[in-house]
Amino acid sequence: MQRSEKRIPLATPTMHSEELEFIKEAFDRNWIAPLGFNVDGFENEMIAYLTKGEYEYSALALDSGTSALHMAVKLAGVKREDRVFCSDMTFAASVNPAVYEGAVPVFIDCERDTWNMDPKALEKAFEKYPDTKVVILVHLYGTPSKIDEIMEICEKYNAILIEDAAESLTATYKGKQTGTFGKYNAISFNGNKLITTSGGGMLLTDDADARKKAFFWATQSKEPFVWYEHKEVGYNYRLSNVTAGIGRGQLIHVTEHRDIKEAIYRRYEEGLKDQPVTMNPYDKETSVPNFWLSCMLMDESVKITPMEMYEKLNALNIETRPIWKPMHMQPIFAENDFIYVEETPVDEDIFARGLCLASDIKMTAEEQNFVIEAIKEYLK
Repeated sequence: MQRSEKRIPLATPTMHSEELEFIKEAFDRNWIAPLGFNVDGFENEMIAYLTKGEYEYSALALDSGTSALHMAVKLAGVKREDRVFCSDMTFAASVNPAVYEGAVPVFIDCERDTWNMDPKALEKAFEKYPDTKVVILVHLYGTPSKIDEIMEICEKYNAILIEDAAESLTATYKGKQTGTFGKYNAISFNGNKLITTSGGGMLLTDDADARKKAFFWATQSKEPFVWYEHKEVGYNYRLSNVTAGIGRGQLIHVTEHRDIKEAIYRRYEEGLKDQPVTMNPYDKETSVPNFWLSCMLMDESVKITPMEMYEKLNALNIETRPIWKPMHMQPIFAENDFIYVEETPVDEDIFARGLCLASDIKMTAEEQNFVIEAIKEYLK
């Protein structure tokens, strides 16, 4: 096949005109530093979107999703040498905040229905480590986990659930938005996410006092004195009033972005339906994903490997990416415990056969058809 003249990317920011209006107001009012009307507006508008005004909730805009997870981990009371149960197939940012606090991650295998944390493996982990008090659950690639089962297990063992909803903004489970089930939760506005602030994140909780405490930590733990007084270690995690303006403009288009992502998934699903591959799955009875990244899992009969497919598509100017390499396979966590229930780990199998496909919102149908035809050519 002939190489595409234009790069077909995995996922890049998609900007509109409203972002500039909010940014211009920040410049016109010389309100450039962290905090300010755009930060307040972004937090309030996000809560309105997530809850539709049906229940009380709090948001804290921060400089990254990782910072939001770090605040969640601290609010959950994680201390040095504590065990924390973490989704195994994820990006390292889901795990690192627990390590910042000196905790020891224990990794939980995924299940095949959603590629998310396996409740059976989580139950097995609690049987082995019953004193564990925190679970960090990731909704991989924007697909909701088996939340009811996970929450039931957490309640049984009196453990706090933290949702890493970095990838799943707009995704719902039984009609409720992800990022609103855990005690403390985080979403991300990194450049490749559904909406972006170039970098940024948000802590979400139904505990207004917890939000207040996280705000204190995130602004260097400054005590209420005219001079700088500190009794605790603090962090410089607040979001800029300028970049929050980007987020406000992006949030106006969040449903539009999500719908385009689903259309991309559906075109792959249709275009590859007769091929020896399946798309990343979700539970149609309980969940509506946001389809942030479309991924394919190649049948065991396929002779080409995901990395070989990656190289061939890259040569055609098509960007893809391997499935997240499981945390227990990472050198830094090689000594950490890993809990699985099948004969062999599910996420090792998905990593060995899976590939994330170009899912950029600006990708045209013609460009996506080019990607589909290339995949079909190399699957022969």
